Amino acid sequence: MGLIKKPNELSVKQTLSALIYGQPGMGKTTLALSAPLPLLLDFDGGIHRVNAAHRVDTVQITKWEEVDEVLSSDEIAGYKTFVIDTAGKMLSFMDKYIMQNNPKMKKADGTLSLQGYGVRKNMFINFVNQVTLMGKSVVFVAHEREEKNGDEKQIRPEIGGSSAGDLIKELDLVGYMEAIGKKRTISFNPCEKFYGKNTCNLPERMEIPVIIDADGNVTGENNFMTNIIKSYSVYQSKQTELSNEYEELMEVIKENVEMITDAVSANAAVEAMQKLNHIFDSSLQAKDLISRKCKALGLKFDKTKKVYVAA
Repeated sequence: MGLIKKPNELSVKQTLSALIYGQPGMGKTTLALSAPLPLLLDFDGGIHRVNAAHRVDTVQITKWEEVDEVLSSDEIAGYKTFVIDTAGKMLSFMDKYIMQNNPKMKKADGTLSLQGYGVRKNMFINFVNQVTLMGKSVVFVAHEREEKNGDEKQIRPEIGGSSAGDLIKELDLVGYMEAIGKKRTISFNPCEKFYGKNTCNLPERMEIPVIIDADGNVTGENNFMTNIIKSYSVYQSKQTELSNEYEELMEVIKENVEMITDAVSANAAVEAMQKLNHIFDSSLQAKDLISRKCKALGLKFDKTKKVYVAA
């Protein structure tokens, strides 16, 4: 089998990498922990802020070497998602690790050099890829920060400073949590106000259900991100199905075009194309193929009658 695959032959990704960020006290960590069978890597020491009803198995990270230890452990076999709280603190642990192992990457002010940031970016990408190859999802949690762009204020995730954009490129979904009135919402769509990334056609804004009341009683299942991951998987499967249907449709279109020999068969082909259920750009492709075939046969399109005629 060749290495090059057609769109309909691509493997469907069953896991995802996501980032959730937003205002303090919004329940970002709890939302991240709603992913399937999560293991929390607590870089921030914040597990105590999660309601006891929603706490999960946790590794309280004290140094980056412990992350490598976790990833190589047989104990993680039963987990489906790594939750990283917070992404900013995770990068700080990477900073320390890099500078300890290569002091030349430490500037006089104690921060990473430009080369060090390049090493950290690769570490981040390798971490995401390693988790994905394990068949697991990863959900990062981050705080928000404001940036000024002229007179406009823009909200960005507090990860990696100016390198945040580079890191976000490696993720499938990025969602911003905010309160609108008394409702908590999340949006994965990018806009002028905040970063977002929506690769599976999720609704523009989604309301996050209340799963615990004011008295601390659980009122619903914590499964929001589990459903998001299912939606992502279904969407990717559907895209593969559509790619397969597209390839089959294009074969039908090409066969119809091959049968064009004169103006009568050309107009019959046009009529037949109009009745097809087109996918993606198949309608445009059909018109282009017919136009080329008719031009080769010396046929012209009568714009008044909207039919092909002999020259």
